[in-house]
Amino acid sequence: MYISEMNKYDCIEFIQRYHYSKVMPKLTKHYLGLFKDNQLVGTLTLGWGTQPLQTINKLFPGLTTENYYEIGKMCIHDDMPKNTGSQFIAKVKKWMKENTEKQLLYTLADGIVGKVGYVYQASNFYYGGFFWTPVYMGADGEKIHPRTSKPLLVENAKLVGKKKLFWLTPEFMELKGIKKIQGKMFRYIMPLNKDMKKVVRRAGWNFNYPKNNDLEWKEFVSKGKYIKMKEMPKFALDVVNLNYRNVHAHKKSASIEDFFG
Repeated sequence: MYISEMNKYDCIEFIQRYHYSKVMPKLTKHYLGLFKDNQLVGTLTLGWGTQPLQTINKLFPGLTTENYYEIGKMCIHDDMPKNTGSQFIAKVKKWMKENTEKQLLYTLADGIVGKVGYVYQASNFYYGGFFWTPVYMGADGEKIHPRTSKPLLVENAKLVGKKKLFWLTPEFMELKGIKKIQGKMFRYIMPLNKDMKKVVRRAGWNFNYPKNNDLEWKEFVSKGKYIKMKEMPKFALDVVNLNYRNVHAHKKSASIEDFFG
């Protein structure tokens, strides 16, 4: 198997076929493909999350976006062996050393949908703890990140007579059948040289990995109050109403090179 940069269109099409989430990160710099016998069997995107500088500087004061890439999406063809993910990451690590000046590879495992990051654990990433993050679940089961809830916030603000809202009100959520849920996001990082390995270790990152029994979810019930959920929320991950523009953006912006190059 080997990896190579590939065009954005084909990479996203593969991701949206095999990844559990069709929503794409916006700050993507590299679209990498994993090939076996010249057939595409995996994809991985490198870039940053929604707050690139704040993310790394909070974890490692003094570092900037020049120091790291974040894995945006990673997925493997369903027919590939279970260890393909760790093999892919090993090749990505080598590719980054040869083709970029980045010193860290950062990623998150989405505990909200039951992911604790086993592929990163198998690849010897350092674990940096977790944080709670909120999402909305629409009445149709759509998983809605707060940053994509703007149309709902505009509608909510008009109903309550305010110019702007940052979070949906409890009354509006009840009216629309929307739930607000919190789940854990697990942090992982891979240092690409000895100096960064020392930085990561000094910051307390380690190999004390989370397991499935560390997954937790909480549902909003009233202002400032959440109750623990007995089981993982059942998002309808194929539903992309509010996320439609994001999911189909690569098709509208596709060029001839995207299809043939």
